[in-house]
Amino acid sequence: MKIFLNNSNESWIVDRFVEEFSNFYPDLITSNIKEADIIWIISPWTWRKISKKELKLKKVICTIHHIDFDKFEGKEGKEFYKLDKFVNHYHAISKITKSQLRKITDKQIVTLPFWVNQNIWYDISNKKNIREKYGFSSTDYLVGSFQRDTEGKDLTSPKLIKGPDIFLNIVKKINDKNKNLKIVLTGKRRDYLINNFQSLNLPFRYFEMVDLASLNELYNILDLYIVTSRVEGGPQAILECALSKTPIVSTNVGIASEILDSSSIFEEAKFATARPNVNVAFKNSIQYTIPKGMEKFVNMFKNFYEN
Repeated sequence: MKIFLNNSNESWIVDRFVEEFSNFYPDLITSNIKEADIIWIISPWTWRKISKKELKLKKVICTIHHIDFDKFEGKEGKEFYKLDKFVNHYHAISKITKSQLRKITDKQIVTLPFWVNQNIWYDISNKKNIREKYGFSSTDYLVGSFQRDTEGKDLTSPKLIKGPDIFLNIVKKINDKNKNLKIVLTGKRRDYLINNFQSLNLPFRYFEMVDLASLNELYNILDLYIVTSRVEGGPQAILECALSKTPIVSTNVGIASEILDSSSIFEEAKFATARPNVNVAFKNSIQYTIPKGMEKFVNMFKNFYEN
């Protein structure tokens, strides 16, 4: 069994999945599509880069990260149905995504969250030293958000499916009660929040692009990580927080209900009731660590190939 894996080459987390899977199972992956038995479209938005002739000849499994139905009536919907003609099976990365996908296709859907690399994301015991390394004190109340909040071409308007406007409202309320608040941001396209933080005089630090080791350290210094997305596939930050034992609360998106305790999931207007539970999150994330998390994907492909 040989798998051709289409890469997005967008310096995004999917590229990391492609690299990790290819490195762990080099005998399964081929860069020559003609040698492949299976085409894995892990980046469905790039499917047109694949030869339609090969899509017709091979078994095709397509990963769907999430579906934004507000955009589905337009170009996204048309693209999905064109792609759907070539797809034999779908892989949904959460139960919520599967329920979305079931509304628009009758093809078989396998639900499986992506793996998480425990060699990158882990708990660091001496957090005091790490805080000092990044210029924070032990009395600072650190709240983190490491995902983008604007679109690529428009760096002023919020990317509403990521909920940066919700995050902004939450940290404003936290700041009213806790003057030790400091907001920790990483990643690209954080312009919406940064502009608002500056205009509202909210304290923050921005680490634009850091390596994975530094990102794990930043997770470890947080008192709270907040996911405020309205639509989401993962987000992978949930698993990363779980393994690093970072306190996290989230809206009910993506894999949140599969990893987090129910008390850690909040509705937009009820953030104050949410409580992080690092023990439950850590326990539920273990099954997705390497190699177990990857083996689940290999079994998925074997079942697909043999049946």
